[in-house]
Amino acid sequence: MRHKSAAAVALLAGLAAVAGCATGDVPARSALVSAPPSSSPSAGATGPALWSAQRMRGAKPFRHPPGVSHTPPPTTSNARVGALFSHGGSGDHFCTGSVVDSPGKSVVITAAHCIHAGKGGGYQTDLAFVPGYRDGQAPNGTWPITKMVVDDHWAQSSDPGYDVGFVIVGKVDGKRIADVLGANRFGYNAGYDNSVRITGYPAAGQDPISCVNKTTKFQTDQMKVECTGYSGGTSGSPWLTHFDHATRTGEVIGVIGGYETGGDTDDTSYSPYFNDAIKSLYDKAVSEES
Repeated sequence: MRHKSAAAVALLAGLAAVAGCATGDVPARSALVSAPPSSSPSAGATGPALWSAQRMRGAKPFRHPPGVSHTPPPTTSNARVGALFSHGGSGDHFCTGSVVDSPGKSVVITAAHCIHAGKGGGYQTDLAFVPGYRDGQAPNGTWPITKMVVDDHWAQSSDPGYDVGFVIVGKVDGKRIADVLGANRFGYNAGYDNSVRITGYPAAGQDPISCVNKTTKFQTDQMKVECTGYSGGTSGSPWLTHFDHATRTGEVIGVIGGYETGGDTDDTSYSPYFNDAIKSLYDKAVSEES
């Protein structure tokens, strides 16, 4: 997937809250730190140091403008998104994936073109999934990819409407990935117009980016969204909606992929529409869990 710059996106107030982009998510365990108490302010001082406890409790978190990407904090929900690496984790990261709920608690969703070359090609080999990857570190482990699943429409003809793939990851230290990190729900037939949060890993960087905006219908089997900075490496990034702040989970209704394998500009991305056929592909992946 390749991208180029586009015009700035207008602000759409309130989308961030709907999609769960506000900082209401809890920090991941490894990110929890304590800070020493600050010294008491001098008499007559003004500003945030003198905010009352009640005022601070009522303060609204900073919200990034819709359509503009930023580096998200290492929260529990962001830890379920990770980078796909070549050579069993020792190579470069080249795509993005995320944990989705399943009975065997071992399914990761991505784009089909990340794991299978399409018409005339075959499956990639020796891949690994590194959830929560940041700054060269694997805080949640490196998970071996043991099985991969794409639809025959992709494998035989590179049909962009089927540019969705699933991988099964093996256990690490005897544990299944969703038992360790939790999982988002797999959603389908959710409609073309949704507020989504998209998190992914540009291949040129070592940290994820995240963006919130409204999806639109591009064509019958494709969705479109305007979000800045989604260059090569972000293919497979989950489109998360219906975020529940109580459970810190949402519903994955798309991945960067499909038309032009996700788009040919940095600021406009596409996803296949998750219909009954994609649900059947998810079911097939579930059947592959051991």
